[in-house]
Amino acid sequence: MKFFTLLALFVVSILLVSSTLGPETSAQNGRKPQDMIVLGPEAKLGTIKFSHLDHTTKNRSIEGAQIACIECHHTAQPSSEAAKHPPLKTGWPADRTTTLTADQFEKDPAAPAVVACRDCHARADTKPKLLPELPQIKLEVGTELVTLNNQQAFHRNCAGCHDEIMKTSKDLNPPTSKKCTACHKRAAA
Repeated sequence: MKFFTLLALFVVSILLVSSTLGPETSAQNGRKPQDMIVLGPEAKLGTIKFSHLDHTTKNRSIEGAQIACIECHHTAQPSSEAAKHPPLKTGWPADRTTTLTADQFEKDPAAPAVVACRDCHARADTKPKLLPELPQIKLEVGTELVTLNNQQAFHRNCAGCHDEIMKTSKDLNPPTSKKCTACHKRAAA
């Protein structure tokens, strides 16, 4: 009886260990980007369900290719690289020397963590987690500074890209900046 109990414990422990080493675990790190991300939890028009997977694996960029990580995660590159694409200018962490790629994210455990948008672009009148204050930019036209709270940052990045794609691509039909409720969805009452 004792032999069968020990044998059963051994088999169960082997199964438990082997189940954590399945094919979905990378040999080095196993990090995978989150597929569905809910944005705008306090948005007046409702939340946005953003499919990270659709945007990174399908040819959805303005050039008709896969969207590179830094097109959205603009701080995930050295500041010297970000500065080449005004109005961007910030790399995080400040001493960053590498540019984020999907391969690096999945395989390099030493790679800097991906910064969430809200860590720098907080709600209006809220101090961001990583910066002393909300970032500001001066637009190419005009002299006024624009404070990039989370609403401004999301709309400039997401809707701006969608509008550009509508001008240049006949194959894609993303919601434009004028179709708010195509992305924003209120919870059912």
